[in-house]
Amino acid sequence: MFYNIAGVFLKFVLFFCFRIKVVGTENIPKEGGMILAVNHRSNLDPVLAGYSCPRPLTFMAKSELFKNPLFGKLITALGAFPVHRGSGDIGAIRSAFSILKSGKAMLIFPEGHRVKEGTRLKAQPGVAMIAQRSKAPVIPVFIEGKYRWMSKIIIHYGKPVDLNEYYDRRISSEECQQMADKILNEMYSLKGRE
Repeated sequence: MFYNIAGVFLKFVLFFCFRIKVVGTENIPKEGGMILAVNHRSNLDPVLAGYSCPRPLTFMAKSELFKNPLFGKLITALGAFPVHRGSGDIGAIRSAFSILKSGKAMLIFPEGHRVKEGTRLKAQPGVAMIAQRSKAPVIPVFIEGKYRWMSKIIIHYGKPVDLNEYYDRRISSEECQQMADKILNEMYSLKGRE
């Protein structure tokens, strides 16, 4: 309920802040667990992903954001759950599996944190591990444009990443990294498309 009310408010605000174009939403499964693999340049990225995705989103957020009780309650109501970065947070991984098993959509930033425009980091293996074990479809998403008043922002939704070769078997840490890199490459391949 709160998510829907906040969504209407944000759509109204974003309409007057940016010129937003959304491409490829037909690639989003209408139901069932799914992972949106999104590039991350700004704190506005989860907001724009939520704005453009026709399904409610859940997402991992760094645990530091939950230290402020009021803000923590707000982002929890908007679908966030905490992850302790750099510690292999098993609780966050379990939450992710539970979310996907229940048929919800989850946003993940494959690079793990914000990346300056024009740079690219190595994919973190967490996205691959969650995708491989859950078998949830991974939809690459690339947000491009300047976060300036009335600038054009394009949100690209790509086709699900083909990860079948990694399913139904144990994979090595090298293969897990290959899988994460494949997701990241598919995400960045959307840049510049219209």
